[in-house]
This record gives sequence, structure tokens and C-alpha cells, in this order.
Amino acid sequence: MTTTVTTWHLEQTAPSDLSPAQEPPAAAGVRIARAEVPSPEFSHFLYTAVGSDVAWTDRLVWSREAWEEYLHRPGVETWVAYERGTPAGYIELEGQDEGVVEIAYFGLLPAFRGRRIGGHLLTWGTSRAWDMADRRPDRVPTKRVWVHTCSKDGPYALDNYRRRGFRVFDVKTSDEE
Repeated sequence: MTTTVTTWHLEQTAPSDLSPAQEPPAAAGVRIARAEVPSPEFSHFLYTAVGSDVAWTDRLVWSREAWEEYLHRPGVETWVAYERGTPAGYIELEGQDEGVVEIAYFGLLPAFRGRRIGGHLLTWGTSRAWDMADRRPDRVPTKRVWVHTCSKDGPYALDNYRRRGFRVFDVKTSDEE
């Protein structure tokens, strides 16, 4: 069976493009922290826990060594949202050449969706993309933050990106078996 998949590429070109989401109430116990020690096992857990029901498959074949190599690349950062100590989701940033940062992966574990964590995590992660050069003196200041999402992702993904100030710059459709 063939499925038509639409992929949207979105971007921000200035920090002022970011339209922050409201933070969850303090009583919700939501906090966001950078996973500063690269851990293939933890990153694999986040990837599979978030992506299992939205057809993330490209990294399922990665070996531990492939995860290790990727996570040690300069400019790769993983920021994790926790609700009362439990991982709720993550955003993975990949610093690229010439001041570009890609939001490589972003999402919530299914049990944490619909609880106003996603907009907050996307706001936090996008802010960290814009200030990446502050943490990494070898990088030029960020000039562009971009991301792609597709029709196989969660039903609120595209709207969340748009509400945070991302603008569509390209749309592609393809047929997948």
C-alpha cells in the first residue's frame, strides 16, 4: 500500500521570530535540562519512546557506535523535559555550518502529550538553538534555526512550530510503500 507523505521545512531567521509558549504551572513539576554526558542508550531510549507511534524509523538501525559518534559531534545537544523527575520528551539540536542550527528531533512520549509541555519544550529548545554560540565559543552566532516535520508526525506538530514563529520555506510530497 502506498501512502502520500507531506514534509514541511520551516525556519526562523532571527531570535525575535520566536513566539514563546506559556510555561506549565510550577505545580506540574516540569523542568528542562541538558543531557550533558552523551549516552547512546539514553538517546536511543528517547528516540524510540517518542517516535514509536509516529513512524520514526531512520535511527532504529543505528549501532551503539553510530550513536556514540553522532552524540560526540560538535554542536549536537540534547535537552530533556521532565515531569516530576520522569522523562517526558526531548529536543535534539544539531549545529551546522555558517550559524545554522537544525532541530533534528523533537517530541514527547505519548503519555505526556496534551499537557502543555510540548510548546514549552519547543520554546526552550529554540532559544537554546539561538544562543548555542554562548555555550560553544568555536561557533559563529546562530543566524537560522530550521526543522522539518511531516504528515506522519503527531497531529499537532506543524501547528506547534507555526505558533512558535517558524515559517514554512519548502513543502514536498512523496509516496512511501
